[in-house]
Amino acid sequence: MLKAVLAGLAGAVFAVSAPVVSAQAQDFKPAVVFDMGGKFDKSFNEGVWNGVKRFMDETGIEVMEFEVTNETQREQAITRMAQRGADLVLGVGFAQADAIDKVAQEYPDTKFAIIDVYWLDQPNLRQYRFEEHEGSYLAGVAAAMASKTGTVGFVGGMDVPLIRKFACGYVQGVKDTNADATVLQNMTGTTPLAWNDPSKGAELAQSQIDRGADVVYHAAGGTGLGVIRATADEGKLAIGVDSNQEDVAPGSVLTSMLKRVDNAAYDTLMDAKNGEFTAGIVSLGLEQEGVGLVENDKNAELMTPEIRAAVEAAEKGIISGEIEVHNYEDDQECPV
Repeated sequence: MLKAVLAGLAGAVFAVSAPVVSAQAQDFKPAVVFDMGGKFDKSFNEGVWNGVKRFMDETGIEVMEFEVTNETQREQAITRMAQRGADLVLGVGFAQADAIDKVAQEYPDTKFAIIDVYWLDQPNLRQYRFEEHEGSYLAGVAAAMASKTGTVGFVGGMDVPLIRKFACGYVQGVKDTNADATVLQNMTGTTPLAWNDPSKGAELAQSQIDRGADVVYHAAGGTGLGVIRATADEGKLAIGVDSNQEDVAPGSVLTSMLKRVDNAAYDTLMDAKNGEFTAGIVSLGLEQEGVGLVENDKNAELMTPEIRAAVEAAEKGIISGEIEVHNYEDDQECPV
């Protein structure tokens, strides 16, 4: 089980003295293009930033960066990084897929990587795919056990297959734990603006709470901050996503479903620096500790021993194959 105390989640403690940078490392010029919401969104982008920062702190190498604020900037930013001589350009999120695919073809001698994409085919491109449905199943187990009303909620960001993948895994986890439970679901919107609308997130969470939900899980980027705060205001529980979101509403966040995008960013940068970069698809699920739930001292009272035991049993079942969690992206369907 992933633990919140793992290095990189909240910023590890590093040596005060600056690291020694070799001549070869000094010649390495990496870049990262964050997507909408910015690198301090307390969610997906910030998880990537944590990995980038860990790399910079350990190596002393600066990483060029750009924060996208509108859709037209993606291709421009990636191209600009390649033009500036970046040896590696890391793109953040599936919305950058078309842009990075095009630029990777135009700059075949530059290395590229992208997180949350697995369908491209360029010889100079590494892609990361996370098994979010597995981690979301665990979130569903925890939600079902923590719920007193038997009704729980899910708020997604942009209505795309990736977020349906989160939702489907979550519903399966809830239903496998309590077949009589009700799961309320809402998506925030159909455009990228859905990732950064905390007011709408709060509104959707409030609507679910009004219908009986007492645990609400979000996969909505910056919009999810509104979900967490509204849930806390009503004395209910939230489940965060991507990064450890306990600090958004201390005492009201049951757990967070972590995607170790920090490790994906860090490993990509290190591999490229060390001459060990490989193209292709990297899949990270429970078995690879790429997803999982936060369990630490701060949420120990909420994640009771009974809930933790159930989550651990489910995790073992998924890894062993005893529990098969449906992946919405495989067939665009959710059987539960």
